[in-house]
Amino acid sequence: MSSEDKKAKTKKTFKRRESTEEKKPFADAVAERLIAQLEAGTAPWIVPWKPGDPSQAGGLLPYNPTTNKRYKGINSLALMSAGFTDNRWMTFKQALAMGACVRKGSKGTQIQFWSTSKTAVKKGEDGEPVKGPDGKSVKETYKLSRPLATTATVFNAAQIDGLPEVVIKPQPEAGWAQIDRAEAILKASGAQIFHDQVDQAFYMTVADKIHMPPKAQFPEQSGYYATVFHELGHWSGHPSRLKREMSGRFGTESYAKEELRAEIASMIIGEELGLGHDPGDHAAYVASWIQTLRDDPLEIFRAAADAEKILTFILDFELKLDKEPGALEDEDEDELEDALSM
Repeated sequence: MSSEDKKAKTKKTFKRRESTEEKKPFADAVAERLIAQLEAGTAPWIVPWKPGDPSQAGGLLPYNPTTNKRYKGINSLALMSAGFTDNRWMTFKQALAMGACVRKGSKGTQIQFWSTSKTAVKKGEDGEPVKGPDGKSVKETYKLSRPLATTATVFNAAQIDGLPEVVIKPQPEAGWAQIDRAEAILKASGAQIFHDQVDQAFYMTVADKIHMPPKAQFPEQSGYYATVFHELGHWSGHPSRLKREMSGRFGTESYAKEELRAEIASMIIGEELGLGHDPGDHAAYVASWIQTLRDDPLEIFRAAADAEKILTFILDFELKLDKEPGALEDEDEDELEDALSM
């Protein structure tokens, strides 16, 4: 049997196995997995990590090595919670295209993406397919009236044989480069930050001010910046910025939802800036997060999407550093096409 025949046979085996599995709605499956991890204290955004941690030497956030793009939003959380330490993910076809093959018996992980257009065979007035000069049917792409949710199956690099070996270099601890970058973003944001607290950090929506302990009170500089960017995440929700629901008091459902967004955003900002992630006293919110996801599994989708908006909003301040005032143009976010990162 040729290698091509073997690949075709393996592909059929995967399709047959996946078609017989009981499939839950994507939102329910992801929410159930995250609830179990919240109960065990292992949900992605409540696990602290520091720059230089050998276990994160390959990076924290899942990405597709065939495109060098990271998975975003709910897909990032779905893959992080799948139980693999390798953060490389790809489809069965992408593995084959790289000369690799998904190991027989491996179970794929579902992700979801949104299509805003569809490609189909073009038909003439008589309803018959239109043929091109080469005799083949002509295809056309048209915009959908509303986005269409589609699921795809991806596999972790640990499930794939024949991938090129990746040389992982240990990440250095947060140094001057990361700190200078963080300070530049904080300054460019224009946020009012006061170092007038003893053992707490918080953001006051009405006054629109962030209150922090002095930098010297933090055992490590990375801990300070992880905390201040968590609060900057809350700051981004002000009515004059991203306009999130910020009226909830401690102990309320809306307060816990906002904290969920800030925690997820803090995690991805921490990797982007090389600052690490300090979830702080997350124990106060775990019960509320679990109940929220049980009542409405789609809340984790909304929280993950808002966290990506927070990241984009905060990192956009870097662009302003290189442009004249007023030169920064507004750009429409295209989260739908980036969701799959393939």
